[in-house]
Amino acid sequence: MTMSEDFGPFDGAKIAILRGGHVLTLLRDDRPDIPYPNDWDLPGGGREGVESPFETVARELFEELSVEIAPERVIYHREEAGHTNPGGRVHFFVARWETLTDGEICLGDEGQSWAWMPVGDFVTREDVVTGLRGRLGRYLAQSGNLA
Repeated sequence: MTMSEDFGPFDGAKIAILRGGHVLTLLRDDRPDIPYPNDWDLPGGGREGVESPFETVARELFEELSVEIAPERVIYHREEAGHTNPGGRVHFFVARWETLTDGEICLGDEGQSWAWMPVGDFVTREDVVTGLRGRLGRYLAQSGNLA
């Protein structure tokens, strides 16, 4: 993946960072004016300006958890229809990062907390952003990687 790849219009991007059998998650704010209040989410969000999908997810990851990621960490990337807006396009990334320490992660100004959640829990829990359960589950099934 290069930073100069040409992508069509898209709404946003999310990333699943895997460490061992866990995925890095964020607990969304508990506010009635946002989608999926008080649900577990993955880092990422909406596109700004003419960002590439990777630039979008890297910026959001830094804003939400103060983590800087290099494109070389990405092991999977897929463009899909959006869950809340099926006419829109979203990008889903997976990175395996065994050396990412808890001390390198710092919650930004969105969300209530962050946690390393067992991957099996993330793809089955009811209080996880709906579309992300399926996206991560499809990656795991396709890769044969049960984290």
